[in-house]
Amino acid sequence: MALTRAEINERSNEKRGIKNKAFKLNIDDIAMIKQTAIDLGLSEAKLVVEAIKFYRDNKKAS
Repeated sequence: MALTRAEINERSNEKRGIKNKAFKLNIDDIAMIKQTAIDLGLSEAKLVVEAIKFYRDNKKAS
């Protein structure tokens, strides 16, 4: 039986340990994330993960 594109993508994501995560954000915040990612040469996902890690690590020091 042939798999649908969605099923293929789901299996691929599972193999790579990737899961979708969605947030409802203010349009200005989305624009800031998008522009910052471009400025730093990062994907938006990588920027968000690095920002959270940075915040976590620096919050511990406070």
